[in-house]
Amino acid sequence: MRLSVGSDHRGVPLKSELVPLLRSWGHEVADEGPNEAGSVDYPDYAAVVAGKVSRGEVDRGILVCGSGVGMAVTANKFPGVRSTIVPNEKVARLCVQHNNVNVLALSEEQIKEFPTLVKAWLEATFDGGRHATRVDKISACERAAHGGC
Repeated sequence: MRLSVGSDHRGVPLKSELVPLLRSWGHEVADEGPNEAGSVDYPDYAAVVAGKVSRGEVDRGILVCGSGVGMAVTANKFPGVRSTIVPNEKVARLCVQHNNVNVLALSEEQIKEFPTLVKAWLEATFDGGRHATRVDKISACERAAHGGC
């Protein structure tokens, strides 16, 4: 799978462990930075990752910041991107199976749990069926003028 991974300064330690792990699992990974702990603005890095997902340049994206919230909020501004934070493996699977989430947002505080969360998310596939109808409705909201559904 082609992946784009980015973080803010707080997410650098987790990202520095995540990128080699993903590569060891056989994924093609673009590390979008940063690679140093100096203060940066999370929307800048979320935009790079979400933009690549939105344009179809990668299959999925992973973002890391202090809480994951700012990254998810920013990523969700891009057409075709569905991003969320996951608290556990079950939700990591379900967010893909039911919502076709293509950008995972992690909190740097999840450093102990991230391998199992990310693995569950990457291995999950979209169920389609009744869930496809619902995801299509989300896409319709995205396309509607002025953000209305």
